[in-house]
Amino acid sequence: MNRLVLLPLLAIVAAATGTIVLENWPLPAAVQVTELQGDAKRGAYLARLSGCVTCHTAPAAPPMSGGAAIASNFGSFRAPNITPDPVAGIGAWTFEQFVRAVRQGVSPRGETYYPAFPFEFYATLTDQDMADLWAAVQATPSVDRPSEGHDLRFPFNVRAAVKVWRSLFERTADYEVDASRTSEWNRGKYLVEGPAHCAACHTPRNLLGGLSSKELAGDPNMQGGGASPAITARALTAGGYTRESLVQALRTGVTPNGDVFGGSMAEVVHGSTKFLLDQHLVDMATYLLDLGKK
Repeated sequence: MNRLVLLPLLAIVAAATGTIVLENWPLPAAVQVTELQGDAKRGAYLARLSGCVTCHTAPAAPPMSGGAAIASNFGSFRAPNITPDPVAGIGAWTFEQFVRAVRQGVSPRGETYYPAFPFEFYATLTDQDMADLWAAVQATPSVDRPSEGHDLRFPFNVRAAVKVWRSLFERTADYEVDASRTSEWNRGKYLVEGPAHCAACHTPRNLLGGLSSKELAGDPNMQGGGASPAITARALTAGGYTRESLVQALRTGVTPNGDVFGGSMAEVVHGSTKFLLDQHLVDMATYLLDLGKK
């Protein structure tokens, strides 16, 4: 066969084979979930704590009706409409589909979500947490506002390729109580490593967006540009933080030296941490400063 004919044919076969492999690459199987009575008020609080409101609400837009563009090295991501509208939002979903989407990063259509959605950290949410979040979603005013798609460069716009990424880099959060620590420290660990997903911004990532093992060591090259500081106990103590001043900073955005948070951390304070209970901020500060030894 003529080489000019053979090479394109081989390329077509390789592309077709790659597509078949990606489409059949396994994703986490759905796990059984107990459908409990949800508390919409607690769910709304969890939505603030977890950043749902911040990411899924564009400036001046109705709550949860879709977020502004999130810049990255791969292009721009946009959080979708998650109001209970049956067409534009997630009103047609079942509770089980909602749980699998949030905790496992798999859509009702069986597609993987991009890790810009921090499902790795939401894996620690309990069945009751999910029931409460679901109740809060149902109580949110429905908005008929179509979600905007992502704007990603090739090959990052090939969603099925994220399955391979997950096999290589996914680090699902796993929470266990440490009996040698105080209840405040353990709650803080759950909040920081789980729903608050602090490591998503404050841990370095590799060129493909995978989290490194240097947890909370700061990211000098954040996906959206800029840098995030280390928030290990040593780094925070060196920066003059005490438990009280860290709580104050998470509440107001003002640091111990009188400076203020900027960039994405300012958004986190404005949309999330300023709404948290004092006890939960104390818990987070206790864990981050490693003050919970019995």
